[in-house]
Amino acid sequence: MNPVKSGSADIAAKLRRDILDGTLRCHDRLPAERDLAGIHGVSRGTIRQAIVSLQDEGLVETRRSSGTFVTHADLESSLTAYELFANARPLELVDARFALEPHVCRLAVLHGRRAEFDMLEDLLSQMESNLDDPIAFAEADGQFHEALAQATGNSLLVWLVSRVNLVRHQNEWKRMREATLNRQTIIRYNHQHRQIMNAIRAREPERAAMLMKEHLETARLSLTRAAAT
Repeated sequence: MNPVKSGSADIAAKLRRDILDGTLRCHDRLPAERDLAGIHGVSRGTIRQAIVSLQDEGLVETRRSSGTFVTHADLESSLTAYELFANARPLELVDARFALEPHVCRLAVLHGRRAEFDMLEDLLSQMESNLDDPIAFAEADGQFHEALAQATGNSLLVWLVSRVNLVRHQNEWKRMREATLNRQTIIRYNHQHRQIMNAIRAREPERAAMLMKEHLETARLSLTRAAAT
């Protein structure tokens, strides 16, 4: 039986743990992309996506012709932030997203480029093809919301959204995901994501922001019900 291949989020999580627990120390060089791809049984593109996620979190730095290294200056602050978000509750995640993501949609309308919209469409397709795989759906979902932040062209917002999304890696979030993500819910989330994307492509910033609020309200209600059971 062939082993199940890991996605970029899974590989990023493994490398993140190695960095934060000291297995990989500051200034250590990560194995080359081709070596990591061989170790995890995935493509180099998947490894590259994982490394980009770690770069956005300030955990690693890629230097041309030298490789990817664990950073020292950002490591201490990243560890503090990781501990903070690791202890956050899923409902706190949604509330924080309410403060950020509607405006992210407005800025994506104003500054988003075709290549970024194409990436968002690809992630939408991934979510829509994983109606019965909550883990794969959740991975593409997280990448979709981070890609929206990338479309703003605002590096601070990209950093903030990536930090907030750290909560998705903690055990309480995974438990809630298992309790709330069924086929019907995934279909509803996909419909909402598609509406948001349509509003962004139509260059309707306020409609995109309103649809994002409705999406987050749906997610919050789902989490509230799960927490009460």
